[in-house]
Amino acid sequence: MKLPGQDAIARQADEHLVTHRVMLPRKVVEHPFRQVARRVIMALLLLVTTALIVYADHDGYNDSSDGSVDFLDAFYYATVTLSTTGYGDITPVSDAARFTNIFVITPMRVLFLIILVGTTLEVLTERTREEWRLNRWRSTLRDHTVVVGFGTKGRSAIQTVCATGLKKEQVVVVDPSSKVIDAATAEGYAGVVGDATRSEVLKRAEVHKARKIIIATQRDDTAVLVTLTARQLNKAAKIVAAVREEENAPLLKQSGADAVITSASAAGRLLGLSVLSPAAGMVMEDLIQQGSGLDIVERPVIKAEVGKKPRETDDLVVSVIRGHRVLGYDDAAVGTLELTDRLITIARATPGSQIAPDVRPLPRG
Repeated sequence: MKLPGQDAIARQADEHLVTHRVMLPRKVVEHPFRQVARRVIMALLLLVTTALIVYADHDGYNDSSDGSVDFLDAFYYATVTLSTTGYGDITPVSDAARFTNIFVITPMRVLFLIILVGTTLEVLTERTREEWRLNRWRSTLRDHTVVVGFGTKGRSAIQTVCATGLKKEQVVVVDPSSKVIDAATAEGYAGVVGDATRSEVLKRAEVHKARKIIIATQRDDTAVLVTLTARQLNKAAKIVAAVREEENAPLLKQSGADAVITSASAAGRLLGLSVLSPAAGMVMEDLIQQGSGLDIVERPVIKAEVGKKPRETDDLVVSVIRGHRVLGYDDAAVGTLELTDRLITIARATPGSQIAPDVRPLPRG
């Protein structure tokens, strides 16, 4: 099955180079105008201080024009000295004035020059710091979660995953819009600007070291290409993709997705259920929202539950996962629970608490 626009996307990927870069979360920095204003004020304070020091000992200086140094001459001397111009028309002649120039005015001159070139130094320092952070991030990042697309679906997916205890530092967002990535980094996530259908973009997101990949693109054909590329780079990662049309779900699974969520159909079924039974619709919406009310979670069978039937456990068991099969709680094939089984249960969410590491939320629709 060929999706609409698939050929156009492939041609565009071959014909155009996509600019991509990694952006790490950063603290809010001061506005550039405030930085410049602060440096100007500091430079003026140094200038005034130097002029006052010179004027306080004006008898120790000689002006070649009239022999005396007044207040204006002191400011003039401070200006040409701090700027390293040094015309030589005003010179220190006393020992005290020369001592002051050596141990006071010279360090102030160096500080004045540092302030003047502070912007350039800050840019160089920031660039070096950013490179160091990026290299360190790449060397320590592994078993993370890559989210392709930071729209409504992508944001909700990240919130659900982070509710299980995953740190924001372990989430990498990939999106072609720099504004979207700016929003992601502002929330504490690392971001990569670029087209996720290109392997070099996913490599920058370290997708080959990821444990989970969530694909929440706006178009189904894009989701197929991203899934193919991600699966080629990482054979072991769990890939979950969202599609708008249900007929494209089998194609996503053939492309390498472990699970496919049909967003349009899921929303439509929830709307229909809410029409038939508003209360049932409210319950389903509560189950979908992670961390409040009731949650659907997946957990292992504990030793005390081995040998019991699903209905005999303390939790409300919905299904039993045995091997690669998902069995209903009333399926005759379940029999009694085994230690290697996993249970899908409905549990009461505790506000402010995190799900245990071995307890996973059920993938949402």
